[in-house]
Amino acid sequence: MPSDPATDTSGATTTTTPQRFGVESAFIGKRLDLFLAARVPEMSRSRLKALIASGEVLVNGAPAKAALLLKGGEEISLTRLPPRSVAALAPEALPLAILFEDDELLVVDKAAGQIVHPGAGIESGTLVNAILAHCPDLPGIGGERRPGIVHRLDKDTSGCLVVAKREQALVRLQAQFKAHSVDKRYLAIAHGDPGSSGRFDTLHGRHPTDRLRFTARVSTGRQAITEWQRLERFDGASLLEVRILTGRTHQIRMHLSEAGHPLLRDALYGAARREKKIPFGSTLGQAVTQLGRHALHAARLTFEHPRTGERLSFEAPLPDDFAQALTILRGEGG
Repeated sequence: MPSDPATDTSGATTTTTPQRFGVESAFIGKRLDLFLAARVPEMSRSRLKALIASGEVLVNGAPAKAALLLKGGEEISLTRLPPRSVAALAPEALPLAILFEDDELLVVDKAAGQIVHPGAGIESGTLVNAILAHCPDLPGIGGERRPGIVHRLDKDTSGCLVVAKREQALVRLQAQFKAHSVDKRYLAIAHGDPGSSGRFDTLHGRHPTDRLRFTARVSTGRQAITEWQRLERFDGASLLEVRILTGRTHQIRMHLSEAGHPLLRDALYGAARREKKIPFGSTLGQAVTQLGRHALHAARLTFEHPRTGERLSFEAPLPDDFAQALTILRGEGG
């Protein structure tokens, strides 16, 4: 039987005595890390693998590898968890538009231009830095006091994003994304008219010559599914509601671009070449000038609360640049 958990001063859960599990016949031939993932569902797979690698998991009293195939009858011990360390990232009191918050998660309206997570030499000004300042008593993820990034938005994409405060919430939210039960709806302004509705179901992989881009024109890759419905048609552009059933990097941008309808101001995916030909002072040209980034907004996000199971839905209002571009395209400007 697992031992009773205790709580450290940060509010995080740790074990004071080893948790012990017997390996039932149903797990014969299964990997050690998969067994633990089933028996300790509140911990992520990556966290469990790290504990195995650090020797905190014993099989019949001895350290083992994550890939160990179980024979049945072994005793698995999960020893005392290492204390949670303080994340190296610095909290920063940055603007944070919160749509919802409780002890398990945050739903925020990410601003265009803000990077979600530090990386590639960027250590400040990110959404994570802002959340660390907003939640000084964050229970933490993976042994660190840091938020759990369930999914991401590109730097210049605005809108709804959910962040887990606890490891168990992260695991359960990630499972929903993997099962495609999360409903993600975007608003996009695309060049031209892709039609009243449609669906892309393609491969997705790194572009062979431009490593910053992704493409569906690969021989092997992961599946990417995007559905769209045209909401409004303008002179030279369309407002689309886009639903993604998979969460690949640049998925919407890639699909629309390769169909001949790149997002307005999406220079990485070919919009700049098209926009050079737009007559100066035209309605479309004015809308393009109004936008300081690609025209993509994560407008609505629906998922089940990781603890209560309640179905929740959140909407992020249109940012000013996106709304003003639509006003120009509709001919409503003063």
